[in-house]
Amino acid sequence: MVPPLSRGTCPEAGLDTEEIARVVPELTACTEPAPGRARPWCTGAVVLAGRGSTVVLHEAVGWAVRWSGYDEGADRGVALPPERRIPARPDTLYDLASLTKLFTAVVAVQQIERGALRLDAPIAGYVPGLTAAAAHGITLRHLLTHTSGLRPELPLYDEPDPAARADRLAREEPLAPPGTERVYSDLNLLLLQTVLEAVTGRTVDLLIAEGVTGPLGMADTRFSPPAALLPRIAATEDQRRPWGKLDRGMVRGVVHDENAYAMGGVAGHAGLFSTAWDLALFCRALLDAAEGAADLLTPESVRLLFGTAPGPDGVRRGLGFEVDRPHFMGELAGRGAVGHTGFTGTSLVIDPASGAFLVLLANSVHPTRTWPVGSAPRAAAATRVARALEA
Repeated sequence: MVPPLSRGTCPEAGLDTEEIARVVPELTACTEPAPGRARPWCTGAVVLAGRGSTVVLHEAVGWAVRWSGYDEGADRGVALPPERRIPARPDTLYDLASLTKLFTAVVAVQQIERGALRLDAPIAGYVPGLTAAAAHGITLRHLLTHTSGLRPELPLYDEPDPAARADRLAREEPLAPPGTERVYSDLNLLLLQTVLEAVTGRTVDLLIAEGVTGPLGMADTRFSPPAALLPRIAATEDQRRPWGKLDRGMVRGVVHDENAYAMGGVAGHAGLFSTAWDLALFCRALLDAAEGAADLLTPESVRLLFGTAPGPDGVRRGLGFEVDRPHFMGELAGRGAVGHTGFTGTSLVIDPASGAFLVLLANSVHPTRTWPVGSAPRAAAATRVARALEA
């Protein structure tokens, strides 16, 4: 089920060459401080853009590893000697952070296709121990659209006992009645993980490997990458309190998210590492499945993921996927574009109307999250793709 994907030219893909050519210089500028600013947006990045089965851009800028740590007093990175720095390469692996949620959403919809789950059934029917979900009627749809009413996160990393962590999550009460408002929450995907694992008897990493990354030939996409891959992995943060939630020092090759780290590196909301090319395979497979040309999902399931119809409140929401978000989709927003971002500096955007896709992987939290991250460079790259479609 590996989708066809190959390098080609902008004319072959129906994209404007000049617009696409502006992406890398603009992204390169983001790896150094802009005039009037003390810090760059990211240390390094890999960007990939394509349309149909043609990848027209796949380049790396900056560094995968540049800093040995963060000097809190001077508010600056502690630079590695030049000979120890590692440049970003097209095949560099990045911590995807919340892009992991997209994969968890896909395997959930696969289980819906198989009849193991129902989108609007209370999740406590699958896992009776989810006491708060039972009391408030939280459904799979609530979890996947972030309308459960749950707070954004819990400090589960403070609890060393896995059973105690699970109990705390199960008892967490929503702050608003489910279905009444949208609050983006990692807890939704952690509960979804609990449901998936209970129903299938498989851990979420196995579900993703067997249902998505394996069939698509995404050989570099995995949780908890082995030590042999470390030379290809970008560093993230010099993680210390008070800005971090754990004291771990420079994080590289291990998940950045503290709750996912406490869970052994495997979680429904974070933990995957991948490359830009692998994520392009994922984008292409979803686009093909939407046309009935791939076995990953049925077209109806892709429509659910992409939120092709508005909900009861008139707002169009995908299942796991964000829809038409200008803050990182730029001028692709408003066309029915879907995608997601990750806290570490990652993003993925798919434009189903044109078949275009954009992957941007950066280590914006290297050496620290206290430096402003934001999404302006992500939006700028997406805007170039949008204009390349229209030129």
